[in-house]
Amino acid sequence: MNEQIKNALKASIQEYTQINKQKSDVFSSRIFDAFEADLPYMEKVGLLDRAFDDFIHFDDLREPYFDLLLINFFTNDVQRLEADYLESPEWERIEDETIDRGTELLNLLLYLRECRDEEIDPDLDDFLKEFLLVEEDEFQDEHRIYEPFIVNQILVDSNYSEIARVASGLEADSELEDLFYPIMSFFAEPEPTEGQFDDYVAISKNKSFDAAIYALIVAFNQS
Repeated sequence: MNEQIKNALKASIQEYTQINKQKSDVFSSRIFDAFEADLPYMEKVGLLDRAFDDFIHFDDLREPYFDLLLINFFTNDVQRLEADYLESPEWERIEDETIDRGTELLNLLLYLRECRDEEIDPDLDDFLKEFLLVEEDEFQDEHRIYEPFIVNQILVDSNYSEIARVASGLEADSELEDLFYPIMSFFAEPEPTEGQFDDYVAISKNKSFDAAIYALIVAFNQS
């Protein structure tokens, strides 16, 4: 497991448990075991799911951690496999089996890795137009999903309160309903001070989840 993912996990678990006043030692150990296991990908997914099944009060984090586990596979595990593994029938079966897993957080994490490789600062307009290609005709699904970000790009120059206000007005069936507040807050303030982070949490309607996701993104970006 690389440092980006390790730091993201640590930061998110710390914020989630601090707000919920929970102990996390055993849960954290189980999660790290899943990420570090020398096992086929789907067996690692099984370890991850069993950890959440046994610690169901952390279940809000299950799908975001699935995203991290996939990033971990792309960056670490796949290097030990054949060069064309991601084009193999086996990987195609895995994609079919997990098509309903994860969240749109995955796209942001992939984008942040690209920013790191290219040594550029994350930028919402760049994320939407250059990474997700939302203006291209063949990427209209992305345009539909990310429309809340497209029409509210001005929020990167706003504050947490205004971002939270817009987030509260999203449709309940939006793929980004739960993620809009932390992701937009990250683009508005990618390196929050402790005081800014406290302000962000104070305004949140889902404090433990929002704190965990914002902390995860910030730590991933800074590592």
